[in-house]
Amino acid sequence: MNEYVHLWDTVSKLVRKFDVGKPIPLRTTKVHFLEKTPSPIKESSQEMMPNLGFIPMSCNLVDEFTGDILKDLPFLMSDDPIVTSLVKHKEFDELVHWHSHRPLSDDYDRTKVNSGDRRDPNHLKRLQKYHSFQRFYGESLESVTSKTITTQGPKPKKDCIKSKSTKAHETKAEIIKRENKKRLIAEEEQKEEQKWNALSFSIEEEMRKNVDSGMKKLEEFLKSCKSRSVKAQVERVGLQACLKAWKEHCQAEGETTKDLSIAVNMMKRIHSLLDKHSELLQEADQKLIARCLKYLGFCELAVSLYPTQDASDGIKMKKKNKYSVGIGPARFQLQYMGHYLIREERKDPDPRVQDFIPDTWQRELLDVVDNYESAVIVAPTSSGKTYASYYCMEKVLKESDEGVVVYVAPTKALVNQVAATVEYRYAKNMPAGESLCGVFTRDYRHDALNCQVLITVPACFEILLLAPHRQNWVKRIRYVIFDEVHCLGGEIGAEIWEHLLVMIRCPFLALSATISNPQHLTEWLQSVKRYWKQVDSTMEERTVSKRTGTSRGSYYKDQAQARQSYKVRLVLYGERYNDLEKYLCSVRQGDVCFDHFHPCAALTIDHIEKYGFPSDLALSPRESIQLYDTMCQVWKSWPQAQSLCPENFTQFKNKIVIKKLDARKYEESLKEEFTNWVKNGNEEEARMVLKKLSPDYHEHSGRMLDFFPCLVEKLRKMEKLPALFFLFKLNIVEECAENAFEFLEKKQEEKRPPKADKEARTTANKLRKVKKSLEKQKTVDEKGQKSSRRLDESVMHETEHNYLLQTLEKNLEIPKDCTYANQKAIDDQLLQRVFHRVRFERKGETLKRLAERGIGYHHSSMSAKEKQLVEILFRKGFIRVVTATGTLALGINMPCKSVVFAQNSVYLDALNYRQMSGRAGRRGQDLLGDVYFFDIPLPKIGKLIKSKVPELRGQFPLSISLILRLMLLASKADDLEDGKAKALSVLKHSLLSFKQPRAIDMLKLYFLYSLQFLVKEGHIDQEGNPTGFAGLVSHLHYHEPSNLVFVSFLVKGLFHKLCQPTREGPKRFSEDVMEKLVLVLANLFGRRYIPAKFYEVNSKFYQSKVFLDDLPEDFSHALLEYNTQVTEDFASFLLMVSRLADMKQEYQLSLSKIEFTGKECEDSPLVSHLMNCKEGRVAVSPFVCLSGNFDVDLLSPGVPNHVILHTLGINHTQAPVLWPYALDSQGRKIPLNAYALDFYKHGSLIGLVQDNRIHPGEAYSLLKDFNLIIKSISVSLRELCENEEDNVVLAFEQLSTSFQEKFELV
Repeated sequence: MNEYVHLWDTVSKLVRKFDVGKPIPLRTTKVHFLEKTPSPIKESSQEMMPNLGFIPMSCNLVDEFTGDILKDLPFLMSDDPIVTSLVKHKEFDELVHWHSHRPLSDDYDRTKVNSGDRRDPNHLKRLQKYHSFQRFYGESLESVTSKTITTQGPKPKKDCIKSKSTKAHETKAEIIKRENKKRLIAEEEQKEEQKWNALSFSIEEEMRKNVDSGMKKLEEFLKSCKSRSVKAQVERVGLQACLKAWKEHCQAEGETTKDLSIAVNMMKRIHSLLDKHSELLQEADQKLIARCLKYLGFCELAVSLYPTQDASDGIKMKKKNKYSVGIGPARFQLQYMGHYLIREERKDPDPRVQDFIPDTWQRELLDVVDNYESAVIVAPTSSGKTYASYYCMEKVLKESDEGVVVYVAPTKALVNQVAATVEYRYAKNMPAGESLCGVFTRDYRHDALNCQVLITVPACFEILLLAPHRQNWVKRIRYVIFDEVHCLGGEIGAEIWEHLLVMIRCPFLALSATISNPQHLTEWLQSVKRYWKQVDSTMEERTVSKRTGTSRGSYYKDQAQARQSYKVRLVLYGERYNDLEKYLCSVRQGDVCFDHFHPCAALTIDHIEKYGFPSDLALSPRESIQLYDTMCQVWKSWPQAQSLCPENFTQFKNKIVIKKLDARKYEESLKEEFTNWVKNGNEEEARMVLKKLSPDYHEHSGRMLDFFPCLVEKLRKMEKLPALFFLFKLNIVEECAENAFEFLEKKQEEKRPPKADKEARTTANKLRKVKKSLEKQKTVDEKGQKSSRRLDESVMHETEHNYLLQTLEKNLEIPKDCTYANQKAIDDQLLQRVFHRVRFERKGETLKRLAERGIGYHHSSMSAKEKQLVEILFRKGFIRVVTATGTLALGINMPCKSVVFAQNSVYLDALNYRQMSGRAGRRGQDLLGDVYFFDIPLPKIGKLIKSKVPELRGQFPLSISLILRLMLLASKADDLEDGKAKALSVLKHSLLSFKQPRAIDMLKLYFLYSLQFLVKEGHIDQEGNPTGFAGLVSHLHYHEPSNLVFVSFLVKGLFHKLCQPTREGPKRFSEDVMEKLVLVLANLFGRRYIPAKFYEVNSKFYQSKVFLDDLPEDFSHALLEYNTQVTEDFASFLLMVSRLADMKQEYQLSLSKIEFTGKECEDSPLVSHLMNCKEGRVAVSPFVCLSGNFDVDLLSPGVPNHVILHTLGINHTQAPVLWPYALDSQGRKIPLNAYALDFYKHGSLIGLVQDNRIHPGEAYSLLKDFNLIIKSISVSLRELCENEEDNVVLAFEQLSTSFQEKFELV
């Protein structure tokens, strides 16, 4: 409504002739306000529109998908000029891999791969180094031990009843195995008891001196101990020590000031004994616990545990207050022990899992895999959902050497991480030529098709699924794992995730921590599985007689098909292991301060009234107490105050051990009661509660990031490191890391003695001289000229060398408070190994320098080795401060204690907030995670916390290039029936059209339009077979519509005209030709805009031209001709399909929703005006007729999308036009960045950074992509062209070689 008022006020200022009145109340009118009645039909509307009608096609795929609407559409006759003028092109059969110079055969030839004896020894050495580092990298990711897998064959499903009945009849071997296991457990217990006996004295002594440090040592021992009896013994000792310390503390301090940390430690021991070791407790133990409870002031609980009163153990009433904590047991546990509360965990082991005891929901995941089912798994970060993926891999590896598991990860960084984890976790003796793990990304491929576990990104997996000659390999896929499947909701690349989910025929696991409508997603995927069940059933009936003659891949698929279930389960788990607490950072008097941000402070009364509490807005136990106390404070006579008092709450009544689940029920009761306040007329009290819970926000007028080093230092002092600091600009990410480094350096300089640098230089000079003397002495000794005198000199030099070296190291040693690095976390040898890998990387030295101070940064423009350095050292605990962009939030295993949002951005939304904040709180190390908001506006913080994650509803799933690839698959696949089924699945099952019949019709229409376009352009014939340059178009599918424009240039002969050699014989092309080629390619494939304001700034450029020139004149004319034709065809298409629009909705005014076609509006002048303008207006929205738009206006560039009938669901963005330039909001031309052409001319990455203003990492990525495009075009042209001496082919090969050489020098 605010937007409406603002719009009304703006328009009223422009209208000066008469008063338009106030915006509220909303008024409606049926009287038009035009001063002059224009002619309802303007002359241009009488212009001839293109001939209306679809080109007839004869193709089974087209008939099956669009058959139901074809009868309603016009078709051209076979003798129509448009049909007769279609050009026939050479048929294309895809033989070249999308970015490889080597042609690939139809079958993946394993004998060529298995040629290890003839390989280059240096290559083998590099391969060994690679695998060695992968295992090291994997070791940093995993706490489990590596295991060797042997093929066992598929196991039949176990019959539970049968297993129970046969359990009583154990074989002799099983009895021996059981007894051996029992003996080993007894031996392990004995060893641990001996270990405790050896350590107990020192730990008890430490607890006597300092309870906190002693307890840390005791808990470290408990973590490593597996024996339950020894653990119980240790807990008893800890409890006795705490009781003694508490008594001494209370006697010394009195009743006023008490250190409750001792009481907390005491209750932790009590919790552990009663919950985890209750069956081992004796009467004496219960008596001890009861005594402890009495000393804490919890007498009722003490009596409930041990009712027998012992006079000697009793505490006199007058002394009770001296030892009591002063509050009730429930409040004490919630307020001071919230993060220590015991989580509900199962105690019965699962034989399928060796490393831990899985929860109930995790066992359900294991059942899913065992039953060959599919599942959508939604669980918080660090909850353990990924374990099902590795269980799935292990199962397939054990079953055979044939089956394949594909792991789809959203980023290359995550691909590398998962590949390292797999290599570390599993080892298996594979057949010759096979490997266990393979990787496939756009710029890296390793054992992609001869592995059993393929780790890849969505785009590359789509390439394999759509490749006509890879279908036998596809049939070997047993399971697909989709990590971070919420990427389905993204704006870029989301449609690829959809294609994969609907094309795979095997079961899958779809994992995510942030899906708001998982039921809808599961229903959609179940509908896809029903389709495949029907297809498999039909195909099986047709091929029963042929099974014995199938290939090994098909045979294996048939065997796997018999076991596959078509069920899709939804597995939900919403409980985070660690609570998250939020803090607001502000700058006061030059210092960074923190204020606790209660989650309820993000809410408003309106939000609670409309939507209630957000489902994922969780409170920690102390935040629940804070909410209760504030509610009591605001409403003194609150009726429910007593029943919701912690001591009276049903779940807490007479409970010594309050668990996390109990606290969660208390939280839900408080939320329900607060919602009732809002709904039952107590809004003012509720508003006061929210106001009191809001933090005291101090806005800083200066640049907050200037205080970034102070923020990091403050977190270090509070022991809140390791921490991840999320920023959203690459240069700021690096700048903040450098600032933190400089802060530490400056701090060290201030602490160093004045003459320390001079002493260091003197010592270094002496050391250099002694080293030379030692080297000289060594040369003499090697010649055999030894004497006792020389030996004495050698010893003296050696001693002096060691002394000087130690002195220099001590002088240059970094003080502990001048580094964030944890030197004890990793030994120097491993550290140097990690550093050694980045010695040739662009940012290698910078990262090493920062890492030595415990600082790192992480963003998408870094190389894989650079990112791995930061990831490994952060996980090991050496680096404890990392600045990063949002790419780190996508599944990368880098858990931390704290997460800091240090920069606001449009990319910081509800989804990214949850993904990023989920990193806080390391399971097994931190019981509480902290989230800090630094330089984020208060309204934005509230929005992030209360906003729901956007629902997954799907993006527009089709493009012309995709439809061409589907036609290629359906007509050229090794298994035509399978290829057609996959193509149909993609077309029929988009998430956008699920339960949306009108959206399905819209997609069918767009499919028909795309076919018409492809037929006219000569990429497919009327039978749907790819022809001509279809392969080149599909190779460049990433860059639509540039790929289509490029081929149109090629067909028109523009490249042949441009590429004229300078000499005959071995043809060479001049630099002028090469630069013009790059200019054309940059205009098509390197389109990166520069803000128009830079045109007006007289900047001085040193190496680059910066602003990209327009296309050469003939190319520019050809592009205009192409755009004109496409626009005409798209307009014709809109006219043909306009009859499928919902005209009832179209004939409504946008704001008032008045329908101006009914009888009640017959006398309205406005309606009369609108209805009289129908001629020449078929595909144009009736509402926008007020602006004088006609159908012919659809042919004009820049017509806004709202002009088109909106209920069709199609707009100009789906038309494959490439406008040569764009205009900004002020009508200025937005120039293109000439980075590709500039680099080709000067070959300098630094030049691109300085002049073109591109971050070096981003520039490198852009150039790499551009290089791949040139290579792909070159390969495709060579494959398509029969003439080996064709000028265009040779020119592109020369350009590919030249650009590659320049790129390799970067």
